[in-house]
Amino acid sequence: MKALQIDEPKSWKQIEIPEPSPPREGEALVRIHRVGVCGTDLGGYLGKFPFFSYPRIPGHELGVEVLAVGPDVTNVVVGDKCSVEPYINCQKCYSCQRGLTNCCEHHQTLGVMCDGGLTERMILPARKLHPANELTYEQSALVETLAIGCHAVDRAKVHASDTVLILGAGPIGLSVLEFVRIAGARTIVADLSEKRLSFVTDEMGVRDTLTITGGPDDIERLEGLTDGRRADVVIDATGNHLSMARSMQMAAFGGRVVFVGITQSNLDFPHAPFMHRRELTLLASRNALSSDFTRIIRLIESGAIDTGPWITHHANFDEVPTVFPTWIDPNSGVIKAIIHVV
Repeated sequence: MKALQIDEPKSWKQIEIPEPSPPREGEALVRIHRVGVCGTDLGGYLGKFPFFSYPRIPGHELGVEVLAVGPDVTNVVVGDKCSVEPYINCQKCYSCQRGLTNCCEHHQTLGVMCDGGLTERMILPARKLHPANELTYEQSALVETLAIGCHAVDRAKVHASDTVLILGAGPIGLSVLEFVRIAGARTIVADLSEKRLSFVTDEMGVRDTLTITGGPDDIERLEGLTDGRRADVVIDATGNHLSMARSMQMAAFGGRVVFVGITQSNLDFPHAPFMHRRELTLLASRNALSSDFTRIIRLIESGAIDTGPWITHHANFDEVPTVFPTWIDPNSGVIKAIIHVV
């Protein structure tokens, strides 16, 4: 059975792996139809993503079909289209006992710490499959990205009266945008790239954008958009340590700052003038919860989330080693690339 592996940074290899064994209790055998590509995959390819180890079969944004189920499985049946919740948790640690399955102490993300879905078939815990029979396989593969934004907005406790500044207009920033809008809050999207800001304006209807320069005028222009108040909520989706440290300067007094991006660098920020003086709340947001997947599938089914603008690039399985490096170029215009396995 064919699979694609990143055997070391910047190196793809097509390999043969054994066919999966029949599913046991609590398991399901699935056929992989679509695999979404995100910043985790790009960072893993470049050797820049924390937690990624080599060699690794990537792929955690998955649209799959159920081929067989174990004897006790009741949440899915053969033939179901499903979105995959790729966060494998132990179900035993203190975090799992409290329902915090997204930050299990022994957490393994498919395609990052363990092999993922860039192959033909695989065995998965059936509890990680979310039926999505009204969605296309492409839409099912998008659900995980949207879940990251859903969880981050929930962490921020966004209200309709809030002004929310989203730093970073990549896929995670866009997933945050979807749920800020559902919450009814005012949104400002900031990025270094004029091209990305044009996309959120033209394709996603965002009225207020901010081109980040790194200078003091960034704050001045934000204050111009907010009557001098700055943002009630700042959600940093950049994964850039300089942006993350600076995000506190963009928050209003009593504001909330959420880090949904990931950096390997230390964060260095002044405590007294921003964190303390403004009495800010600082939150991390990791992965998502099972309930987020169910919610998102229903929102896509109802039309509350339009997936149309999201998918900008496609590739067949055999094309990936050649095409994948081109998706790293910021000028490629990639928002979400989808790999067709079958």
